[in-house]
Amino acid sequence: MYKKIYTLIFLFVLITTKSFSIEEKFVFIDLNFIFNNSVAGKKINKQFKEKSSKINQSLKDFQKKIQSERKTLLTQKNVLSKEEFEKKVSKLDKEIKEFNVSINKKNDDLRKLKNDTRLKFSSELKKILTDFSKENSISMIINKENILIGKTSLDVTEDILDLFNKNVKKLN
Repeated sequence: MYKKIYTLIFLFVLITTKSFSIEEKFVFIDLNFIFNNSVAGKKINKQFKEKSSKINQSLKDFQKKIQSERKTLLTQKNVLSKEEFEKKVSKLDKEIKEFNVSINKKNDDLRKLKNDTRLKFSSELKKILTDFSKENSISMIINKENILIGKTSLDVTEDILDLFNKNVKKLN
């Protein structure tokens, strides 16, 4: 009889310690690294740089044009009548305001495009992370930026980058 009680106690202890020893698996990834180094992310960044470069170039060209027109206008100040001079100055100010509105709109459009693209990128990445966590019995994937200190063995950024590159070549 004592043998049965000891056996039951032993089994109870074994079962409860086994259930407590099951570990939750946590890993972390560097989202910015994936965005900047994935095939799709590199294409996106290249497009953003090109669009930003075009905006900056048009701004530089406009600044040169305005400076030239100002110089011309200043040289004509003594030749033109006061009303005509003020009219040209007003016209120049109007051009500057219109151009500023145009540049601001382009920058806003670019910012909106970046946000939309980041959302699409995150959506695709989330699908991959979900599958990865199911396949590897991972309880939680944490962004590396939110971690102060962690074992490098828990960093699965490279694995996720490989999976992302295999599954996502381009974002529309």
